[in-house]
Amino acid sequence: MKTIFNSQRQTTKTILVLMLLLIYLPVNAQLKGGHILGAMGLQSGTQTPENTLSVYVPGYFYTASSLRDANGDKALANPDLTMSITGAGASYVSDFKILGANYGATVLIAFAANTIQGNSLNATNSLALTDTYIQPVQLGWHNKRADFVFSYQMYLPTGKFTAGASDNSGLGMFMNEFSAGTTLFFNDKKTIHFSALASYEINGKKKDTDIKTGDILSIEGGLGKTFYMLNAEKTAPTGILNAGLIYYLQYKMTSDKIPVPIIGTVEGDKDHIGGIGAEINYYHIGCSTSAGFRWIGEIDAVNRFQGNTFFLTLAHVFSFKKK
Repeated sequence: MKTIFNSQRQTTKTILVLMLLLIYLPVNAQLKGGHILGAMGLQSGTQTPENTLSVYVPGYFYTASSLRDANGDKALANPDLTMSITGAGASYVSDFKILGANYGATVLIAFAANTIQGNSLNATNSLALTDTYIQPVQLGWHNKRADFVFSYQMYLPTGKFTAGASDNSGLGMFMNEFSAGTTLFFNDKKTIHFSALASYEINGKKKDTDIKTGDILSIEGGLGKTFYMLNAEKTAPTGILNAGLIYYLQYKMTSDKIPVPIIGTVEGDKDHIGGIGAEINYYHIGCSTSAGFRWIGEIDAVNRFQGNTFFLTLAHVFSFKKK
């Protein structure tokens, strides 16, 4: 009897979630992953210097200007949906070597408002703890004309999630992700560069349901120029300015799994999106502090929202280099 009751409860929750996903019927149900587009840009394939601890505060804002269908046409204009994320993070890079690369790790405790779960407009949560980002392994190689990185990261389902609720702050699933990338330098001073970072996300089932988000591939990077700001005597740099064009691409590689008992399985066409924009960031050497801004305007969206991404970052760098 208990088994039958649990099965009925599972069925009810699955149907509630499905109903929320299909609030706007002309667009196939598509589920979001944990990867935040726009978090990486210029020199995305470069690890920060060894023996440094970076403490940072991110500010992510996403405004949806339209909802696109399977043909890329507007299914809904001006959906009036804005998602925001902030928090506190720390990233450490050591001088410990693995396969010739420096070992590093990162953690981010984040808070989100109006968390977008899929194509539903029903995102109404106020700022609250969302899923936690942990990168236990990051390896970075530095060569004369190219840098390389490889990392593994996970997203822990620490945000509030109840199947069928409109105020979820998290996605309710454990996520694994693997990344690899490079930054290419076109001159000896490494002032002109192009980068690309590819990340592959593998998602688990959502809490208390059999719903599973498909695997997601994200590619981010940019083409930029580094400027060294000199002191009055022009004998030493006081700051480092990076500016250039940035981009991102994201593709759903496998279909979402949304089982509906008796009726069958509803699986929408896999979504994708692109984006191009600009980045500027400045590092003040004397204060060991940096500030950065990114803007990306999205294009070519299919079965998902299309809009604008804004990303602000403030960071302070502690150096543990031996003098």
